[in-house]
Amino acid sequence: MKNVVVVGSQWGDEGKGKIVDWLSEQADIVVRFQGGHNAGHTLVVDGVTYKLRLLPSGIVRENKISIIGNGVVIDPWALLDEIEEIKSKGIKISTDNFIISESANLILPFHREMDEIREDSAGKGKIGTTRRGIGPAYEDKVGRRSIRVMDLRSENNLDHRLELVLMHHNAIRKGLGKEIFEKNKLKMDLMKIAPKILKYSQPVWLKIDQFKKQKKKILFEGAQGILLDVDHGTYPFVTSSNTVASSAATGVGCGPNSINYVLGITKAYTTRVGEGPFPTELKDEIGEILGKRGREFGTVTSRKRRCGWFDGVLVRQTIKISGIDGIALTKLDVLDALDEIKMCVEYELDGKKIDYLPAAVEDQIKIKPIYKTFPGWKTPTNGIKNIDELPDNAKNYIYAIEDFIQSKISSISLSPEREDTILIENPFDI
Repeated sequence: MKNVVVVGSQWGDEGKGKIVDWLSEQADIVVRFQGGHNAGHTLVVDGVTYKLRLLPSGIVRENKISIIGNGVVIDPWALLDEIEEIKSKGIKISTDNFIISESANLILPFHREMDEIREDSAGKGKIGTTRRGIGPAYEDKVGRRSIRVMDLRSENNLDHRLELVLMHHNAIRKGLGKEIFEKNKLKMDLMKIAPKILKYSQPVWLKIDQFKKQKKKILFEGAQGILLDVDHGTYPFVTSSNTVASSAATGVGCGPNSINYVLGITKAYTTRVGEGPFPTELKDEIGEILGKRGREFGTVTSRKRRCGWFDGVLVRQTIKISGIDGIALTKLDVLDALDEIKMCVEYELDGKKIDYLPAAVEDQIKIKPIYKTFPGWKTPTNGIKNIDELPDNAKNYIYAIEDFIQSKISSISLSPEREDTILIENPFDI
């Protein structure tokens, strides 16, 4: 049996929801391995739309087990609200089909407030976070002072852990002139919801080992995109976790040999939410056309996405960094109306040509894209099921992408509808 990791090969928002939904139907186990409720997947199953933020995509399907791994940071109140929201649509969520890692770290109210305080005070230097406390929660995790799911089991232990973390946060809050957090009220709020969270809690690493022995198909589901990886992205305009495929092993508790195939979800153009470098960004009519045709608004925040041409240099780089085996090319239909289409194949930095994204943000901002231009196809592609039936200019563009990024395109998505997909190879069957 193959185990598949799904990652975004750009800045997120590549259209993972549809592809992950299709793969989750084939999988036995679906696992979220990093991020928090700052990223969302929109699924449409039997005409019903589900907007998932923390819950893995397998939760909307019967006979699947969905898992939140230790690499995820969990806002417990947001999770419980999401569970109720999904249940209201007729989905059953129980200890039989849903597991939370006992080692997962919690996002608490002071994390959300710290996120807002920093963004509001940063001015032009703001990151463009979703203000949901993701970054501050990961900071506490690395600082060894965070509250984990397992800490909810004991009131005495929780009291001690809260004392440690609030000692840190209240010192900062005092320095910023903010009201300090009161420990006892927060402890009472947490103890009130503890049973609702703890009933799903298990050692996920052990469960994954059992599922592997049972030859179950496991789908590892990432959030955001590789260009937002805290190590390999456009730092500091990144998220606070590792979004590359290898973090699936760390964020769940299994060896890298558990990963058999890495699928990179890749948009046929490029988008980005929030601040940070974007070499191929279009601030013109074409950018507006891409945004409108692609409905480029965030699932979680509804923020308008910045749009630009496909950046082959970036995608080729993320493929190498994340060990991507195949690409699911999405939203090709958004380009149907354009007279010509461009792909970035090189950069110019200080008068010199380079073939990779430099690490320094100062250089990332200065680089100028060098494009290769393709004629558009000016005809609808929705409903096409075979790559041979695509317009010649569309096929030429697809093959040029495949050749440049040095990775096979395994599927092509031509609309948000599941049936509008050209399948070339199935990651679970390879």
